[in-house]
Amino acid sequence: MPVPVIAGLGTAQPPSASQDELWEGFFSRHFSGTTRSLAQRIFANSGVTRRQAAVNPLLEDVSEWPTERRMRRYQVEALPLGKEAVGRALTAAGLDAGDVGMFIVCSCTGYATPGLDILLARDLGMSPSTQRMFVGHMGCYAALPGLGAASDFVSARGRPALLLCAELTSLHIQPSSARVDTQQIVSHALFSDAAVAAVVVPGGPGYALREVTSVTDTSTADHMTWDVTDAGFRMGLSPKVPQVLSRHVRALVDDLLARHDGTSSEVDGWAVHPGGPRILNVVERELALPPQALAASWATLDEHGNCSSPTVLLILDRLARATTAPSRIVMLAFGPGLTLYAALLDRQG
Repeated sequence: MPVPVIAGLGTAQPPSASQDELWEGFFSRHFSGTTRSLAQRIFANSGVTRRQAAVNPLLEDVSEWPTERRMRRYQVEALPLGKEAVGRALTAAGLDAGDVGMFIVCSCTGYATPGLDILLARDLGMSPSTQRMFVGHMGCYAALPGLGAASDFVSARGRPALLLCAELTSLHIQPSSARVDTQQIVSHALFSDAAVAAVVVPGGPGYALREVTSVTDTSTADHMTWDVTDAGFRMGLSPKVPQVLSRHVRALVDDLLARHDGTSSEVDGWAVHPGGPRILNVVERELALPPQALAASWATLDEHGNCSSPTVLLILDRLARATTAPSRIVMLAFGPGLTLYAALLDRQG
């Protein structure tokens, strides 16, 4: 059975703006009364310096748009962004679109049929026999089950698979309100837009995908939500999420590594989804990681914010491009459920 290997990554991001520009130019007016001072503190302590937005609130205020208008704009903006990311990933892997046996698209910020999977397969010239899978509403951890599905296809069929994660969170700014809603403020302070593609092939140089695993604590299902409303998609983000992660992350990682005769001390690359500063602090503490272990995750939060599903792949790309690329990487991502996903990668070739 061939070993599935991530042979190419490709990223694409819309124009960026600084967190200070976004606050001064839009969000300082979006919040009012006592909410404004609370929001200013949350923005300042978000760990984010710059973010990307396909629909920049400094230029367009979508907060009063109905969901239908947001979904139409999603198709307009996501298609070229996804095409750019996929093109770069295929080039990095030395493949053509016609070589792809399975195309998996993860996105929770927009829906339409035909979707990105069909439209990109058409525009990029994929084979009519290319299998497709669309993964929606898994949120920030979707890249890892996406990689798992790609890995299974490659192992079973011996053909390349392509994963695309594309999110446009900028389309879901909620209407302004004088009511204090900390969850919405945190969401507006953190989230960003991006697309990242990964090519998985049978064998060869790259990062071998050893295993994808997960644990879901259904008793805390209400801690992270993503509701479709008449004014776009609305995030629910409980402050208790870090507590749930602290109960499960150590066992998840230790069990994963033990199945491959390893320990956390042997891992020299950590790609941890930066749901926010508290999330990274909890993971660092529970796994007893050295201070620089999560440097790539902190830098990604700083430069890109939380882009939902593409974020952990942005971190992987940063690690892979480092002067000294890690030999063993653990990827971690978290989302609704409350769900924790982990993947183990080993560099080869």
